[in-house]
Amino acid sequence: MFLRNGLEPWHLLIVALVVLLVFGSKRLPDTARSLGRSLRILKSETKAMRESPSAPETDQAP
Repeated sequence: MFLRNGLEPWHLLIVALVVLLVFGSKRLPDTARSLGRSLRILKSETKAMRESPSAPETDQAP
């Protein structure tokens, strides 16, 4: 099998170094903050969708 061990710790270290090189150390906190906000919004929207009653489907023939 090709991906027998999946991700090992050194794989994650390489990914972290590449991200640091691509984005730079000054943009990483802003990027993480905006990602956190986006995930918070997504979580609240999915929670609201689950709690709200489903809208009745209206099939109106012309």
